Amino acid sequence: MRWKLLRRRLTISAPQVAVRSAMPWPLRWAGAAVGLGFCAAISLWAFEKGKDLAGLDIGGVHQELAELREEVARLRIERDKAQSLVNTSGSMMTAERSTQERLAAHMRMLEAENRALRDDLGFFEKLMPASGAETLAIRGLQAEVLGGQLRWQVLVIQPAKHAPEFRGRLHLTVAGLLDGKPWTMDLPDSPHDLRFRQYRRLEGMANLPEQAVVKNVSAKVVEGSATRAVQSIKLGGA
Repeated sequence: MRWKLLRRRLTISAPQVAVRSAMPWPLRWAGAAVGLGFCAAISLWAFEKGKDLAGLDIGGVHQELAELREEVARLRIERDKAQSLVNTSGSMMTAERSTQERLAAHMRMLEAENRALRDDLGFFEKLMPASGAETLAIRGLQAEVLGGQLRWQVLVIQPAKHAPEFRGRLHLTVAGLLDGKPWTMDLPDSPHDLRFRQYRRLEGMANLPEQAVVKNVSAKVVEGSATRAVQSIKLGGA
């Protein structure tokens, strides 16, 4: 009984029957493809329209990017050239500075040699006899006051070509003012022993009393009890 009722419901003899038209599957796929193509076209149109509205130009962007890359490459080349010029200039400046320093050192050396030659010339000029009758003389007596001390230098010579050995003493005396009164003092270690044939040069430093003003420095060479040579110089004061 139940089977009969089920057959009546599922067959054409059922109380209610719905009739529908059947579309083949190829037509359904074709319709879906047309719909998708239409949607894709709409999407592409919306994208291009949005790009135009936003002011985007992909081709122009790529071209501008390529131009910027070329500009960066050109600037790098110019930077490398400028850096090379700077390095070359720095090397040239270093070489020039080194050359100038060498020239300055050479000039200082030449000036020192010139001063030494002038001193030697003056020294040998002092060795020349002033007259043919002179047998012993004091040459080059020099003195200066430096910070409470007297610096002195004396050259004693025998102008004769084959002079015998001289033995004697050198006396040094300073004169001036001390506390406003006349003042005279023999330098310490004076007299100095002398023993030479052609020349003898002596020099030294001597302490001076406070408030002393040196006006005159005298040198005297004594042989035994006889005075052989005398020379004095005046100073401007201490």
